[in-house]
Amino acid sequence: MSRIGKYPVNIDDKATVTVSGQTVTVKGGKSALTYVLNTKITPKLEGKTVVLSRADDSKESKSLHGLYKVLIQNAVKGVTAGFTTSLEMHGVGYRGAVNGKKLELSLGFSHPVIFDIPEGIEIKVDKQTTVVVTGADKALVGQVAAKIRSFRPPEPYLGKGVRYVGEQIRRKAGKSAGK
Repeated sequence: MSRIGKYPVNIDDKATVTVSGQTVTVKGGKSALTYVLNTKITPKLEGKTVVLSRADDSKESKSLHGLYKVLIQNAVKGVTAGFTTSLEMHGVGYRGAVNGKKLELSLGFSHPVIFDIPEGIEIKVDKQTTVVVTGADKALVGQVAAKIRSFRPPEPYLGKGVRYVGEQIRRKAGKSAGK
């Protein structure tokens, strides 16, 4: 049996979960997330918990069992509390600003980098150098943060670039003086 999938998903008081066939919908105060499960996994709503059971003991069924359990658990946490990832910009003149549904970044290029904010994601810029990505879908928050970081990843010599808050950059020594 799957070690993760065998445990039920507890539903918070602020969230409502509906199960119809293979579709699980999680609704909360700010948003709603919907997952369509594989036919090998059967969801069942039992009071304030969601129990997932699998059809057989194949390797694929076992892996899907744990996957869907964690996805539903993250959805419940996401619609109630949300997920947040913070990025910081290091470098002279590196700054960001939110204009409507676009994030505008100055990252040392000859042009500003414009990023369209996807639906379900909220981006705030604090002190012009800290970008905070917030949303209900954990995977989407991580994907957006990784995309913003990819515009100018931190480089190993000076440490300039966009990095996650608390990320340690492995620094390299520069050129050494000649003889």
